[in-house]
Amino acid sequence: MLQLSLHYGGHLAAPFAIAWLVWRERWKQAGLIILAANLIDLDHLLANLIFDPGRCSIGFHPLHTLYAAMIYAALLLVPKWWVRAFAVGALWHLVVDWGDCRMQLMGA
Repeated sequence: MLQLSLHYGGHLAAPFAIAWLVWRERWKQAGLIILAANLIDLDHLLANLIFDPGRCSIGFHPLHTLYAAMIYAALLLVPKWWVRAFAVGALWHLVVDWGDCRMQLMGA
């Protein structure tokens, strides 16, 4: 239950907290953009077994790889706040999924 709460809390609630900390004057817009970065999960549609609760997304799905993370990190250099918000959201998504993978390994 803890793993599930952390995973979905990280994907659904934390984006607005991050937005409030970073883009306070437009936190609602930024929160929605960070939340929209969860669309990188569309790469799950490419997998046979779209959802496998025992599978770690990191390194398995194309938008959850180190190469994708490098692209998201490069987007932080784009001088548009909304592009940076998306990049933060995509990187945060990977962090949450990585934490989920770690918890799976620990048997949480």
